[in-house]
Amino acid sequence: MAEKLRIAVILSSLVAATGWADVLSPSAIATPAQPQWSELTVEQKVILAPLGYDWDAMDYARQKKWLGITRRFFNMTPQEQRRIQEQMVVWGKLTPEQRRVARENFRTANKLPVEKQQQLRQKWEEYSSLPAEEKERLKQLAARQLAPKPGQASSSTPSGLNTSSSALLPLGIHRPPPATTPGASPASAADARD
Repeated sequence: MAEKLRIAVILSSLVAATGWADVLSPSAIATPAQPQWSELTVEQKVILAPLGYDWDAMDYARQKKWLGITRRFFNMTPQEQRRIQEQMVVWGKLTPEQRRVARENFRTANKLPVEKQQQLRQKWEEYSSLPAEEKERLKQLAARQLAPKPGQASSSTPSGLNTSSSALLPLGIHRPPPATTPGASPASAADARD
């Protein structure tokens, strides 16, 4: 009888062990397979065309974000659709370091108090309403101000990285360049943030 009990215990532990081994870990359940470019629908490929070259190398979270945009894309206004695709083109041209900086800027912006975020949004909208010539003048002025002066050590910004450009900012976050004269632009150097 003891021998039968011992065999039953051994068999039940083996059955339990095999059953446990077949259960997927929570991380495996929570992370579905990443969709490859070839697995996307034609509609998704058309919308995400600027990202096509990098798609298969993107991590799942980034792919999921862009796929979410494709689901909302046709509910957007034509201007929003154009802006999204322009930003995809810009994003696709960024180096990995520039993308890292952009993501950092995005996280920093999201950590700001709601009032400060609203303030920055309002300033961006005011800047956006400026004529193209004024925007270009302000961009050039900001670039000159960021350039190291003769005899001054260069900043820690990686070579070729234009941090004054809104092109470094991810989707939905924009930063106006600092103003130089009162009334020229609603942003000031103190309000500009990375």
